Amino acid sequence: MLRILSLKFGRVYRCGKFLFIVALFVILLMNTHNLFASFQRNELTDRRFIGLNKCPACFGTSWCRKFMNGQVTFEMWGRLRFLDFFNVKNVFFAQYGEPREGTRRVVLKRLGSNQELAEIDQKICKRATGRPRCDLIQSMYKTEFARLNGDVRLLTPEVVEGWSDLVHCPSQRLLDRVVRRYAETKDSGSFLLKNLKDTERMQLLMTLAFNPEPLVLQSFPSDEGWPFAKYLGACGRMVAVNYVGEELWSFYNAPWEKRVDLAKQLMDIAEQLTNNDFDFALYLLDVSFDNFAVGPRDGKVIVIDAENVIVVDKRLVKQNKPESYDVWYESRYEECDKEACLSFSKDILCSRVTVDHNYYAVCQDLLSRFSSWRGSTGGLLHDPPPDVVKDGRLIALLDECTRPQKRYGRFQAAKELREFLTQLTQTSNADR
Repeated sequence: MLRILSLKFGRVYRCGKFLFIVALFVILLMNTHNLFASFQRNELTDRRFIGLNKCPACFGTSWCRKFMNGQVTFEMWGRLRFLDFFNVKNVFFAQYGEPREGTRRVVLKRLGSNQELAEIDQKICKRATGRPRCDLIQSMYKTEFARLNGDVRLLTPEVVEGWSDLVHCPSQRLLDRVVRRYAETKDSGSFLLKNLKDTERMQLLMTLAFNPEPLVLQSFPSDEGWPFAKYLGACGRMVAVNYVGEELWSFYNAPWEKRVDLAKQLMDIAEQLTNNDFDFALYLLDVSFDNFAVGPRDGKVIVIDAENVIVVDKRLVKQNKPESYDVWYESRYEECDKEACLSFSKDILCSRVTVDHNYYAVCQDLLSRFSSWRGSTGGLLHDPPPDVVKDGRLIALLDECTRPQKRYGRFQAAKELREFLTQLTQTSNADR
């Protein structure tokens, strides 16, 4: 019976695959004219396509000259607009060329789906006119994004608190850092808000409210050792970041030694974002295999999606001393039937000095046997060699890091797991 069912399922699968290919071929034939036109023109020089016509209701203009000069071009498949149907996240791969430096690969992001971008337009219109449609440019000057114009000196927590994850619990020190490192202005380096132009202030505030990822990348840049993709610039509603490499998911079935090295790097990232010399704790709220990438040359793991990151100023927490601020906070494991599940309280993350959230997120959603992604279970460290299984230490540490059985067990397990993965990496290198 099972044999018959498997044969039937195989036939259905092959039939469905054939029909999909036929349908795709028909679509190509119907769009032949548009297909050739797509390869002949560079849509990244079109003001409407990149959303430049919507500024200052946009993310910036620092890279507009490069876009308009044709220095940024889609890679082959990115030029086919009918494929946008499958590109829900609006992430594109492109080539950026400089006369003296040659070309390099970059990633372009619209920072939201088409629906999300349309919703932000409607919100701006409703706040300004009470109607869902309006003259977007004029309406921007009637919203809260324009209220900080004039002689306002500082961007303060009272104004933007809760706008997005980045500023769920902001400190003045964090906001000064955001303004000072804002790359979409010629006067970067000053934390005084009044030194920005009116349009630049509105663009900064809109980015902060809609999708603060560019501000995270600018405030905690890769050039200073932070594990994020490098921010390059923006034009309208198109943001450019450095291409890192293939997604972490591509290494799910890599050789054991490679996966151990990647796992160690992930735990190092969790530690760096939790404890650093700057006393800023950056907690990753969205942890999945698609949100990390691996450099093709150095094999370095980098965070490539920083939209959902809470930044907590530990100095402010120590200063204000909210209730239980000095009590170590343990994230609670909860079973979930969805992929990449995490249980957390933003308010608690913001009110404690010592938090294990990043260790919990990496262990549960990426490394341990409790991890689930795209129908696969077992995590990045699945199927360890027999000697590692026999030793039992790795599995025990991963289990304690995910579902601690002892009080503060995750903190100790994360520390020991980093050390053990380092030993495994060194042993693998010595055996080569």
